[in-house]
Amino acid sequence: MNSRMLSVVALAVAFVFPTHAATEFKGIGKEDWPWWRGPSHNGIAASGQKPPLHWDETRNVVWKVEVPGRGHASPTVVGDRVYLPTADEQAQTQTVLCLDRADGRLVWKSVVHQGGFNQERQKRATWASASIACDGERLFLNLYNRDAIYTYALDLGGKKLWETKVADFVSHQGYGASPLIHDSLVLVTADTKAPGGGALAGLDRKTGKIVWRVGRPELPNYPSPVVFHIDGRDQMIVTGCDLISSFDPLTGKKLWEFEGATTECVVTAVTDGVRVFTGGGYPRNHTMAMRADGSGKVDWSNKQRVYVPSMIAKEGFLYAVADAGTAHCWNSATGEEKWKERLGGSFFSSPTMVDDLIYATSVTGTTHVFKATPDEFKLLAENKLGDETYATPVICGGRIYLRAAKDEGGRREFLYCLGR
Repeated sequence: MNSRMLSVVALAVAFVFPTHAATEFKGIGKEDWPWWRGPSHNGIAASGQKPPLHWDETRNVVWKVEVPGRGHASPTVVGDRVYLPTADEQAQTQTVLCLDRADGRLVWKSVVHQGGFNQERQKRATWASASIACDGERLFLNLYNRDAIYTYALDLGGKKLWETKVADFVSHQGYGASPLIHDSLVLVTADTKAPGGGALAGLDRKTGKIVWRVGRPELPNYPSPVVFHIDGRDQMIVTGCDLISSFDPLTGKKLWEFEGATTECVVTAVTDGVRVFTGGGYPRNHTMAMRADGSGKVDWSNKQRVYVPSMIAKEGFLYAVADAGTAHCWNSATGEEKWKERLGGSFFSSPTMVDDLIYATSVTGTTHVFKATPDEFKLLAENKLGDETYATPVICGGRIYLRAAKDEGGRREFLYCLGR
């Protein structure tokens, strides 16, 4: 690698992380997973861990607990607790479970809301698909009920502190955008085809008061927001509604916006420090790289369908698992394909990376563990738990937390803690 390329890679690495690292919040440590996509909001787990490569129903299972109801949210792991949302469709309850991190014992459960499951959903969707965000003092979650999107705050004992309506909501797909903690705010996206369109909002973490709110097009769209420090400033990136948009996360001021994304996106954007990467699947398949400097320049694009699983950008390369079960590595600057390999099956869960290993779980519950560098793809293991998985695997403290469902004369859902 020449000196110019080394400089570019170093620059990308320097700016890939968000402004506020997880450990800057009181009570959150290096071995925690406090929100969607992990400590740095990018699907990359802390380095130096040794999670297991192999497991089954009995091997390397530290604990396993049954989860009542149904949900696609990934667990949130902070301190000695694991937090998980779930929903009972028959009782119309949306609940947060708090489990002991050591043994999976139920510490408390809090019914956050009951009733208002008014709309039909896509059959795969649930009423508890967004992951919880924790600032070390409070839990924040987004829920869809009463034909609207609400953000809730709980204390660490499960007591509800506040709830705030963000926007009316209509969708045939359901809702799964997770909240993002930034500075004193909780950032929420609620794109919808409801009359008048959806909204982006910044809510005060302590009170739930809406500090800023920005209207959005009257279109369905599903990504979670993300904030990165790129081009010398904090940028909240939101893709979809045919747009790639950047906002000041503290004020909601639009920094730049260009057409280019598809109408419906699900992936949470990632960056290499220079570009923003997004994928879409309706009305067309589309993966692209746009400069984050406000120029609107598209460095590359392709027709690969990376619609639901979010991607991973690391050290000048972009890794992805497509919905249809192929793994990819592209040069993040040029889009040159370094390799493409078939895993098999369908994927809605996002991949998680630790060092040079990627853990990717299929809809049918098979987790593929493969070495991922620009030089090679090397499959190391395939491990099956349950019959259905939509939640993204969480890796922290050397353990893997995986939500999966089994058909045992009826659907039963479980949370597994896997360790060597």
